[in-house]
Amino acid sequence: MDRREAVMGTGLLALAGLTAAQMAATEESGHVHHGSHHKALADAAGTCVGTGQACLDHCLDLMGNGQKELAACAKSVTQMLSLCSALQNLANQDAKYLTKLASVTLDACLDCEEECKKHADKHEACKRCAESCAACAKECKLVAT
Repeated sequence: MDRREAVMGTGLLALAGLTAAQMAATEESGHVHHGSHHKALADAAGTCVGTGQACLDHCLDLMGNGQKELAACAKSVTQMLSLCSALQNLANQDAKYLTKLASVTLDACLDCEEECKKHADKHEACKRCAESCAACAKECKLVAT
């Protein structure tokens, strides 16, 4: 190794050390990176999507066996799924229309929670969906206008 390679290597090590130190200082200072301003909302919406898909699948299976009383539940879950999917995307982007969508999604989550609660004592999927909708509604309230 010649002198120039040694100097370059030392410089690269110093640069790597400075970068690591700056990253650590940024994390300690609480600096929020783009896309994480609304992490709790994005996470709650994502959970709603997951539990809602399971609830909808459960409702469709039972409706296929003639249990028509789950039709309103399936309809409210379907509407919630569309809105929560979009909400998760906009929350991750810290998008311009997030507050407006959070307001509409709040209503959909409250409707879905109410409908799922009607079946929560008989169907675990409905119970989990109602719980996740309540949590998402809580996060929506913090952002909605």
